[in-house]
Amino acid sequence: MVGTLAYTLVSCIAVMAFIAWVSWRKTRGTVETRDGYFLAGRGLTAGFIAGSLLLTNLSAEQLIGLNGSAYGFNLSSMAWEVTAAVATVAMAFLFLPRYLAGAFTTLPEFLADRFDPMVRRMSVVLFMLGYGLVTIPSVLYSGSLAVMQFFDVPRLSGLDIFPSLFLTVMLIGATGAAYAIFGGLRAVAVSDTLNGIGLLFIGLLVPVLGMVALGNGDFGAGLDRLLAEHPEKLNAIGSADDPTPFGTIFTGMIFANLFYWCTNQYVIQRTLGARSLAEGQKGVLASGFFKVLVPLMMMIPGVIAFHLYGPGLGTIDQAYPRLIEDVLPASLTGVFLAVLLGAVFSSFNSLLNSAATLFTLDVYAPARGGEVSDAHLVRVAKIASVVIALFSFGVAPLLYFAEEGLWQIVRIFTGFYNIPTVVIVIMGLFTRRVPAIGAKLVILFHVIAYGLLRFVFDDVVTLHFIHQYAVLFVIEVGIMLACGYLAPRAQPYVAPSREEVDLTPWRFARPTAFTLLSCVVGLYLVFSPLGVAGAGTATIVFQALMAALLLANLLVWFWALRRASITR
Repeated sequence: MVGTLAYTLVSCIAVMAFIAWVSWRKTRGTVETRDGYFLAGRGLTAGFIAGSLLLTNLSAEQLIGLNGSAYGFNLSSMAWEVTAAVATVAMAFLFLPRYLAGAFTTLPEFLADRFDPMVRRMSVVLFMLGYGLVTIPSVLYSGSLAVMQFFDVPRLSGLDIFPSLFLTVMLIGATGAAYAIFGGLRAVAVSDTLNGIGLLFIGLLVPVLGMVALGNGDFGAGLDRLLAEHPEKLNAIGSADDPTPFGTIFTGMIFANLFYWCTNQYVIQRTLGARSLAEGQKGVLASGFFKVLVPLMMMIPGVIAFHLYGPGLGTIDQAYPRLIEDVLPASLTGVFLAVLLGAVFSSFNSLLNSAATLFTLDVYAPARGGEVSDAHLVRVAKIASVVIALFSFGVAPLLYFAEEGLWQIVRIFTGFYNIPTVVIVIMGLFTRRVPAIGAKLVILFHVIAYGLLRFVFDDVVTLHFIHQYAVLFVIEVGIMLACGYLAPRAQPYVAPSREEVDLTPWRFARPTAFTLLSCVVGLYLVFSPLGVAGAGTATIVFQALMAALLLANLLVWFWALRRASITR
C-alpha cells in the first residue's frame, strides 16, 4: 500500500513538474506587457486555444457528476455538453470576428465602448460578485472534494475530514494560483493544453478498460452487453422526469450556452488572445469537437458502472470513483491524479486570471484615469490575484458546512447574470441604435424578476428554470428594442476596427462547422430510441438519417475543397 501510494505521488509530481517546466519555457519574457500578461501577447494558436477551452470548461465536478447522472438516470444530461458545440459555432462566426476587430481585452471594455462606462461598471459588479463569492470558491471546493474522494486523503493524512479539506484546498489553490499569478494567460493556456492531452488520454482509456471489465476480459463482449442490457440507460432524449428534459435544449439552454461560450469573460479571454481570426476559429471549433466527445469520457463510464455494480452504490456520485479504482492500472494512478488536479487547476486559475483582469482593466485602470504603465498594471493584477486567491482559500472550506445548498446557490447565482449579459452583448453587437439605458434597464429588470421567480414565486411558477431563461431572454430583448425605438442613440454605433491581428477568416471554417453540427445531430440519433437506446437493432429510419448526414458532409467538403483549389 505504501509503495503504491509513493509511486502514485512520485509519478504525479513528475507529470506536474514537466507541465510546469514547459509552461515556464513558453512564458519567459511574455508577461511584462499588458497584452502579454492578460492576452498572452495576442499570440495564442489554435492548439492552445482549444486545449485551454477544454480544460477551463471540464472539471473534476463534471467527471463525477455527469457519470453519476448517467449511472442514476440516463444520458439526458449530455445536452449541457454536446449542445455547447452550437455555441462554439456562434462564437467562431458571429462574436469572435467582432471582438478581435475591436481588439478588446475584456467584455466590459466592449460594453463601455458600445454603451457607456456605467454599463461597464454594472457588468463588472455582476461578474466579480459571481466569480469571487461563488464560482471560484465552489470550483476549488468541489475539486478538493473530488481529490479527497478519489484518494481518501483523510485516511492517508490521518486528519479529520475538515482539516483534510482545508489542507487539500490550500495545496491545490496555491499550485493553481501560481500559474495565473506569475505566468498570466499564456501559462494558463499552455498548462491547460498539456493537461487537456492527459484528460483526453485518461478519459478515453477508462471506458475502454471498463468495457473490458464488463466483458470479463473481452472488449467486444463488454460492448455487446452494454448495448443489449438496459438500453434505456443509453437514451439521451430526456423526459420531463429526467435531469435534463429534451425540450430544454431548444429554449433556455441555447442562451445559457451562448452566455458561457460567447460572453463569459473567463472562457472567452483565451480567444481574445488569438494570433489571428483564423487561429481563433480553428481553436473554438476544435473545442466544439471535444465537447462532442464528452459523453464518451464522462457518461459512458457511468453506464458501465451501472452494469458492473447495479443500482446498489450508496450515492450516484460514487460510480466513477469506484470504476476508476477497479479498472485503472496502478501504473497510471499518478497520471490520473495529475490529470484530475490539472482539471481543477484549469478552472481555478482561469477564473483567478479573469477576475484579476476584470479588476485591473475595468475597475483600477479607469479609476486612475490617464495613462497607466503596462508594468504597473501587471503588478496590480498580480496583487489582485493574490488577494482573490487568499479570499477563496478562506471561503472554499467553509462551503463544507453548507454542502446541501452549495449547488443550488451556484445555479441560482449564475442565473442572475448569464441571461442579461448575453442579451446586452447580442444587442450591442447586432444593433446600432439601442441606447445605454436599455442595457441598464435589462440588468435591473432581470435581477429583480429572476429573484422573484427563484425566491418568491418558486412554488407558483413551476416552469423548468431553463425554460425560464428563454422567457426572460425574449422579454429583455423586447425591452432593449423598445428603448432603441423610443429613445435611440443620437448617432448610430460604429464598431471600431483596430485590426491588431489578421482578421482573415479560416477558409475551412464553414465546412468544419457543418461537420461539427452534424456530429451533434448524429450523436442524438445514436443515443435515441431510433439508435442504440431502442429495444432492438438500429432502425431503417436511423440508418437512412445517418446516411443522409454522411452524404451531406461529403458534398459540403467536396464543394469547399474544390473552391479552395480554384482560389489558390
